[in-house]
Amino acid sequence: MQTKAAVKKNKPSGNAKGGFGGWLKFQLHDWAKALKRDYDVYLLILPVVVYFVIFAYIPMYGIQIAFKNYSPALGFADSPWVGLDHLTRFINSLYFGRVIKNTLIMSVYSLIISIPAPVILALLFNEVRTKRLRVTMQAISYAPNFISTVVMVSMIIMFLTPQTGFVDSILRVFGYSAEQSIINEPSAFYHLYVWTGVWQGMGWSSVIYSAAIEGVPVDMYEAARLDGASKLKQIWYITIPSISPTIIILAIMAIGNVLNIGYEKVFLMQTSLNLTSSEIISTYVYKSGLQQAQYSFSTMVGLFNNVINFIILIIANSIAKRVSETSLW
Repeated sequence: MQTKAAVKKNKPSGNAKGGFGGWLKFQLHDWAKALKRDYDVYLLILPVVVYFVIFAYIPMYGIQIAFKNYSPALGFADSPWVGLDHLTRFINSLYFGRVIKNTLIMSVYSLIISIPAPVILALLFNEVRTKRLRVTMQAISYAPNFISTVVMVSMIIMFLTPQTGFVDSILRVFGYSAEQSIINEPSAFYHLYVWTGVWQGMGWSSVIYSAAIEGVPVDMYEAARLDGASKLKQIWYITIPSISPTIIILAIMAIGNVLNIGYEKVFLMQTSLNLTSSEIISTYVYKSGLQQAQYSFSTMVGLFNNVINFIILIIANSIAKRVSETSLW
């Protein structure tokens, strides 16, 4: 004889009786209950959802022109289909090797410098014992983040102007003798772009790591001091392992955007003399799409860039998950 609990357990559920329709009805019922129960939370995230739907998902409809010879007169649907012709054209073009090389060099260079720099800065801030001094230094360090790209590039050009720029004067003391500004030197463009970017964003990025360091239990440092650990050993064996999940997550997100260098700063710093080093995928897409009206071709190049980034993100996430058990998903 079965008990009531056993009978209830063996009784088929409503969604099992109705197949997929029953399952869907059951899920919708659960979602409606959750929406009614936590409506305030859903209202809180509604603006974010609307933003991404309007500016991220709806524009995906236009990706189809990457596989067509798009004509504004014909529209998206009626433009002739050409498949992967635009991708083949990009790969076989004279600019392919140059833009890929420049994009990779600047991206990898930026990653190598920009990932550890804010961590080191946050560790240094953590060692400042006077709270007022620490807060003042942090405010000074992340103030450049609020400088617009146009103003930032204007400052770079002004500082590097021959005879009047103070940075140019310093460089000439150390042996730079060319009549033109160093910003026109192709070999110097990578360094100018990366280090000015690190200077502008390092302080702001360190805020996240400073918050993570604040969460490290104080008793761990006290125990380490009792065991005779020096300050460097405390940082190496306590602080860095404690904030390593934050470092890994932010590193994965940065690696996932390895080819997504914003075109604004690069485009404003470009000159006819440094073009061999400054032409990257995003500036190439901008020039092809807006200046030359090659909408389908530029869309395909941008799609190619995003697909490669997506693949790199998956690989980086998988490696991080295996090595450290910390990942985005």
